[in-house]
Amino acid sequence: MSMTDKNVLIVDDEPSLRLLIRAVLEDDGWTVHEAISGEEALTMLPNLTLNTALIDMRMGGMDGMTLLKEIHAKIPGLPVIMLTAYGNVSAAVVAMKHGAFDYLTKPADNEELKAVMAKALDYSRLVDENERLKSAVEATEKMIGNSQPMRDVKELIEQAGPSEATILVLGESGTGKELVAEGLHRASHRADKPLIKVNCAALPGDLLESELFGYVKGAFTGAATNKPGRFQLASGGTLFLDEIGEMEQVLQAKILRAIQEKVVEPLGSVAPVETDVRIIAATNRDLKVEVEKGNFREDLYYRLGVLEIRIPPLRERPSDIPALVAHLLEKLGRKNNKKVRSVSPSFLDELSRYGWPGNVRELENVLERAIILSRSEVLGTELLPPQILSSGTSTATPAGETQAETSGLPPKTSSAPLDDAERQALITALEANQDHRERTADALGISRRTLQYKLKKYGLTRR
Repeated sequence: MSMTDKNVLIVDDEPSLRLLIRAVLEDDGWTVHEAISGEEALTMLPNLTLNTALIDMRMGGMDGMTLLKEIHAKIPGLPVIMLTAYGNVSAAVVAMKHGAFDYLTKPADNEELKAVMAKALDYSRLVDENERLKSAVEATEKMIGNSQPMRDVKELIEQAGPSEATILVLGESGTGKELVAEGLHRASHRADKPLIKVNCAALPGDLLESELFGYVKGAFTGAATNKPGRFQLASGGTLFLDEIGEMEQVLQAKILRAIQEKVVEPLGSVAPVETDVRIIAATNRDLKVEVEKGNFREDLYYRLGVLEIRIPPLRERPSDIPALVAHLLEKLGRKNNKKVRSVSPSFLDELSRYGWPGNVRELENVLERAIILSRSEVLGTELLPPQILSSGTSTATPAGETQAETSGLPPKTSSAPLDDAERQALITALEANQDHRERTADALGISRRTLQYKLKKYGLTRR
């Protein structure tokens, strides 16, 4: 629902009253829908986007109080204004106690009617805004991590989501570009409409064109019926063009026209079809470089990049690794019917040193492999693949032991945020086990020797 919309449903069995209210409200910029009964109003609700409703208290068939309850069950938060005869004000007051927004006595004074409708509109927009922000927060909660780079991304989603701007999401493979697109859609006023996703790298040019724009019967061999394209399927909502940097230039020109003129031409048709979609595009390529090379249209690049959101690679936010690991262990444990409580400190150390060229997707694969192979509820470094172990200076050690214990070498240092997270985990475990060292070591899935080493490392030997 656009913030400029003013939509009202009038439910009254008196044609003259409906006509009078319609004239006043249409003059005030409202779009008016009418129903002559509560039963008819309920059949209309699924096809309407409303800011408020005006319903008569007394009607043949379903009365106003019953209709009020039905409307709130179907559209929670919609402000409903009750219409009542002068001598029946007490019933309207009762209705307000049951959730009506306000009431008016018939025949309503024009200025009073406009004032009450203005209040209802403000309330409706506030409810819509709160729902949109709640949806945006829920969407960004899927993006695990509280590092500053991730906080910046989440803030951009909340700021840019409500706009109609075309947005370009940049990031390496596996960073979560699709999650950003979902967050932007859920934060927008199009959230109740479809989010249609297209992977531009998955289809060759001809097939991609037919997928995006659709085709008419007889457009090519095998086109036995008309088929709407993704632009049409996303009508009123959002179209996510993933890996747009892989798109052929001929198709780029057609996408540019669709964005600029808001029309598409299905294959085999000369009749343009109007579209109403918001475009979110994503790529792991540097489109500025692709423009310089002549591989990507400059005009399309600037049309797409009204706002750019860059997702940081995992190597730039190592402090998010503990939270990601905790989230993925729970998710992948359920998926593979394995109970895994945690990872050993040395396992976490190895993860923090690795560069993660495949980003979060690679981390998920590594953890799933370890979970499948594990015979313990605590994952040790012996379960890590060679490329991760070779990124540091240590070799694999059993679960619960550190390199310092097995080789006598000084412990390898990890990033400060990771150290802070490990230190806090130790404090929490000690407090939960009343400083009992053996129980704390068991709870963490490490040996007591490892615990002593960690306590000394973080200055926690005296508590």
